[in-house]
Amino acid sequence: MRVLVVGASGATGSQLVRELLKRNIAVKIVVRENAKLPEDIRTHANLTIKEAGILSLSDNELFEYIKDCNAFASCLGHNLSIKGIFGNPKMLVTDAVKRICGAIKFNNPSTPVKFILMSTTAYSNKANNPKQSFKEKLVFALLRKVLPPQLDNERAAEYLINNIGEGNKIIQWSLVRPDSLINEDSVTEYKVFPSQIRSPIFDAGKTSRINVGHFMAELITNDHIWEKWKGKMPVIYNETKV
Repeated sequence: MRVLVVGASGATGSQLVRELLKRNIAVKIVVRENAKLPEDIRTHANLTIKEAGILSLSDNELFEYIKDCNAFASCLGHNLSIKGIFGNPKMLVTDAVKRICGAIKFNNPSTPVKFILMSTTAYSNKANNPKQSFKEKLVFALLRKVLPPQLDNERAAEYLINNIGEGNKIIQWSLVRPDSLINEDSVTEYKVFPSQIRSPIFDAGKTSRINVGHFMAELITNDHIWEKWKGKMPVIYNETKV
């Protein structure tokens, strides 16, 4: 198995890459030239690095780089700075998901590939999470207006749901939705649910980044877990915080 990870230099993406490497999985990543990677990741024999912005690669470069991958994961997000939140590219996650999916289709793999997108409990698809209070709906409507990353996360998720769909013969997907992200040093007990069990606005839970990385790696490497969650939007919480 060979996995492409984008957003690999981020706090959660690096945890996913490290977990895959622990499992002796070959990993390809795309990171900017000035991206900081932990030394144990950067020097690992099973890691291949392409230094570029995912949106700056030519079509041919992307087609060639991913043609031997059979699983894909995006942990892309916006930096928590004025430039990261309001600067370009405003649709970083959405555009990256579209480009990667387009490249997968072009390469036309002989068997379906997995695509795992790290999303957020701040995104709720009506078919999966129909219950939202009026206050929650109001807050999310405001977030879409004033914070481009919120709209970006929603559009990326909806691209997989609506444009790729559940019955696609080339791309199978899962949207992993952590709640408020925290840092922890090791994997702890966590629980996964089909939808939120608490309000992400008024009663947010906690999810450690290392647990997100572990669960995403499980989806990639464990076919039983993948069959349970493919085409779905699992929500992950640290068990002790639920």
